[in-house]
Amino acid sequence: MAYKFQSWQVYKDARILRQEIKKIAKAFPPEERFILGDQARRAILSVILQIAEGSNRKTEKDKNLFINRALTSLDEVVACMDCALDDGCIIQEKYDEMLVKIENVSKQLRGLEKYIRRSY
Repeated sequence: MAYKFQSWQVYKDARILRQEIKKIAKAFPPEERFILGDQARRAILSVILQIAEGSNRKTEKDKNLFINRALTSLDEVVACMDCALDDGCIIQEKYDEMLVKIENVSKQLRGLEKYIRRSY
């Protein structure tokens, strides 16, 4: 792999999560597809981009800034899933499944954050 972040499991899992969010958003009702669906897709894309951008920062403090941004974007994904559940765009079982997958990525990001923090 040409870029180190491409081998990171958190990056790979975030990419898989992005595909799942994209699939879910496509099934939203038309009035939500371009509002809530688009926001969910942009939020999960931001997670991936923040991981990539932070991976090549020179200082550990700067790296952690981008990991923190990825985490806050992941919080936005959760909020989008909450709204999708509230609006009947997804069923409870799909919501629960997505939260487990989101939590997996979150735990990995928090672990990476701790690892980087120990480096400074």
